[in-house]
Amino acid sequence: MQHSILDRIYIAFLAILIVSFGVLIVFTSFMTRRSLVSEKTETLSNEADLIASQTILGYLSGRYSQDDLKVLFNYYSTALNADVWYVDEYGRVVATSHVMETDESGKVLEKQTEVAIPVNIYQLDPDYRIDASHSTTGSFYDLYSSDVISVNVPVHVDILDANQQVKRSDPHGAIILLATASQINEQLRNIFSIVLIPCLVIIVIAFIFLAVVSRKVLTPVKRLSQVANEYSKGNLDERTDIHSSDEIGQLAESMEYMADELAKLEDYRRDFVSNISHDFRSPLTSIKGYIEAMKDGTIPPEKQERYLDIVLNETQRLTKLTQGLLELNKLESYGPYLKLSEFDIIDVIKSTLNTFEIKGIERQVAIYLNNHAENTVVTADKTKIQQVIYNLIDNALKFTPDGKRIFVTVTETEDKLHVSVRDEGMGMDEEMQKKIFIRFYKGDPSRGKDKTGTGLGLAITKEIIKAHNEVITVTSKVGEGTEFVFTLSKAKKA
Repeated sequence: MQHSILDRIYIAFLAILIVSFGVLIVFTSFMTRRSLVSEKTETLSNEADLIASQTILGYLSGRYSQDDLKVLFNYYSTALNADVWYVDEYGRVVATSHVMETDESGKVLEKQTEVAIPVNIYQLDPDYRIDASHSTTGSFYDLYSSDVISVNVPVHVDILDANQQVKRSDPHGAIILLATASQINEQLRNIFSIVLIPCLVIIVIAFIFLAVVSRKVLTPVKRLSQVANEYSKGNLDERTDIHSSDEIGQLAESMEYMADELAKLEDYRRDFVSNISHDFRSPLTSIKGYIEAMKDGTIPPEKQERYLDIVLNETQRLTKLTQGLLELNKLESYGPYLKLSEFDIIDVIKSTLNTFEIKGIERQVAIYLNNHAENTVVTADKTKIQQVIYNLIDNALKFTPDGKRIFVTVTETEDKLHVSVRDEGMGMDEEMQKKIFIRFYKGDPSRGKDKTGTGLGLAITKEIIKAHNEVITVTSKVGEGTEFVFTLSKAKKA
């Protein structure tokens, strides 16, 4: 069964919550238990010191008997809810708060109500440290069926000299307190019972909030899916009706823009076929007409040379168109093969301007070069960049009226050169600016003033700049002229 995005979000959210709360519970349990055990251990240590001072010293001085110790230990055991043992310096268990019982081998006998205590502590552990303070948590050498907290506190008796100063401190065994951990476990259960209800409330609230937010997000997503399905069927007039300013709104806007562009694609295709048909048909018609006229005698032999020159020009035009189309197709498919080198862009611009000198004089169009950059050395393919500059200036000349001006300007930033070609021609509207780099597109619907143009120059220009990982832009206003600007990377200084 296929799950919706909402189902996956719920499942993922539930898994995250379970894992998060599981980790939180484990961590909280560990830290809380450690804190409670530490607190209980400290309390038992203090109580052991108190018991030692109030009972063991009296026992060692002869004021208390062994039976008296047991009575006192039973009192403390009841008050502290802990078993109390006194072990002498040789490990013998002198007195406890419980009646101990062992078999002949000294093995501890298990009882339901009482813990069977060994005769000597070393029976439990030969390495047991009587003379050092320490604590453990566990079954205490398997004597207890549940975990207990054990605390060992050494007992020392101070020996005074004649001046009542402490001469030395003699060890006299240790007090061992063993408190069940059931109280700690009960406290943990109480804490978890208090925390569990808020956690469950948080989970319920989170799921309600998730449901509201998810539906608010997924409703437009479903709408986008429906619209995309309509687009796939060719219904490009469908609209999303989503007008938010978030990412969903931006996606909806992009989809509608894509639909508009796809709707224009058929127009672009028809224009492409019309353009290429026109560009091929016109010279072919001329060639066919002149050859037939020469063949049937309409053009006399003495005039055939003139018309043969026209035929030759038309064939050259066809050759130029075919070469341009093949070059553009190669650029778009594989990208141009770049021969990168360092050269001065000003030298390339000047040599290119020289080729337009006569045409500019004939049309009284002045071309100015303005250099506002100090470092004009770039790293690029010199031949390809010269072709770019040639195409841009040639395009500017086609659409600049006689007597107007063209400006080629070079400016710089930190690591880039910006080359601008601006004319004072007829300009373009926004729609035309979007199409200007499309192959076979010509800004003049009548096929341009220059009938030799192929409509491929700017498309080739864009591909060359793109291959250099640079950008080319166009800005224009109707009646004010057009400006093309492309960037080049400066040569790195040695």
